[in-house]
Amino acid sequence: MNVFRNYINGEWSESRSGKTFENINPANTDEIVALFQASNPDDVNDACAAAVAAQSAWEEMPATRRGEYLFKAAELLESRLPQLGEEMTREEGKTLPEALGEVKRAINIFRYFGGEGSRQFTYQVPSERENVVCYTIRKPLGTVALITPWNFPSAIPAWKLAPALVAGNTAVLKPASLAPLSSYRLVEALHEAGVPPGVVNYVTGSGSAVGDPLTSHRSIRAVSFTGSTSVGNALYQKVSERKIRVQLEMGGKNPTIVLSDANLDYAADTLINGAFFSTGQKCTACSRAVIERSIFEPLVEKLIEKTRKLKVGNGLEQGVQIGPAVDADQLKTDLEYIEIAKKEGAELLCGGNRLTGAEYDKGYFIEPTIFSGVSSEMRIAQEEVFGPVLALMVAEDLDDAVRIANDVKFGLSASIVSKDLTRVHRFINRIEAGLITVNLPTAGVEYQLPFGGTKESSYGMREQGPQALDFYSETRTVYLKYTQ
Repeated sequence: MNVFRNYINGEWSESRSGKTFENINPANTDEIVALFQASNPDDVNDACAAAVAAQSAWEEMPATRRGEYLFKAAELLESRLPQLGEEMTREEGKTLPEALGEVKRAINIFRYFGGEGSRQFTYQVPSERENVVCYTIRKPLGTVALITPWNFPSAIPAWKLAPALVAGNTAVLKPASLAPLSSYRLVEALHEAGVPPGVVNYVTGSGSAVGDPLTSHRSIRAVSFTGSTSVGNALYQKVSERKIRVQLEMGGKNPTIVLSDANLDYAADTLINGAFFSTGQKCTACSRAVIERSIFEPLVEKLIEKTRKLKVGNGLEQGVQIGPAVDADQLKTDLEYIEIAKKEGAELLCGGNRLTGAEYDKGYFIEPTIFSGVSSEMRIAQEEVFGPVLALMVAEDLDDAVRIANDVKFGLSASIVSKDLTRVHRFINRIEAGLITVNLPTAGVEYQLPFGGTKESSYGMREQGPQALDFYSETRTVYLKYTQ
């Protein structure tokens, strides 16, 4: 049995608690992928102390040199791509092609932000006074806490770590306990790339034993969190009193609007991709399809036909398109929302059951599920399920569709399927979402562009793209007078 340790001050160490927890394969619960440290507040203190001690030297290092460590780590990760993809599938459940794609994305993130070390944007402006030069500089914040989720266990830690490090901050990373191995591999690569001791620290364990002490630690100058809305809101209340920076990426209830001019096969494929791939376990997953009435019935017919052909199973098996729910709790949540939708009067069109039988009994497998007759008042239309459950809603026209799409507390992503450029632009201008796609699924973002939502989906500055550095640095303004 592999036992993975914390990474503190450049060394791999066991938790002071002396305890570990199991990382279990959700497609085969008989398989324990590995054991990880069940850390405690003492481990958090050690990690924060190491990060603080390393801050000054790391900050003084030229940003281009900091970027070189990311380049080296990217090369190491790429050389291990097949292994890392398989490990992700085993610990999180997503299909192997999805896992390989995510690891490649993490590699690209490291390379992108490695390059940001040589192009961090500042500016010079004219002064009103003679012989005065005015310009800005960026300064890192200090030690930052990074709290990451299980659904993108490589990409999200990468898109937090990379800009934090290249901006000159030291970091303490706490990954989700359901999938800690993928982020372990990122830290391992940074270690092998030669990152100085204390610059990156990695501590595993529960939210109460590690997350709370970490985000409460007086040395932490910023917190970047991705996870549930309830935890994110509680975190904001806790850290706001200290007036430190906080970045929250939380839930979504993302709509895809399908207008009457859409190609129905293409629209059905787009909905299936957004709603069901990765088992619907994406904050950007499509959970509501808002369809113009004139094409509702023929589109639903195609959608059901295509959905029933999807292959659910162990993500390591060839041809499997949808893996398991990540654990028993998530499977229970999925099934509970299906029952809630039935009780509220929604019509179950397909799916809705836990899969059983020889190939399913040891995993958390569920059928892709579609409901019709859904109204905005129903919980299935308002609350994030985080599973392969799609609610179909009817709209009379574009205005009605946008009204329905905006009628939720979330505003992360939204898409439209249409060839009518006039209506597409009206949608872009009126939809309440931070990520807007046209003739594409709601899910699927690229590292070189800003990412984040509106309303209760996000709080704070954007992640990814060049704007990511804004969160991890502060601007200083310089007025310099020279004599003649």
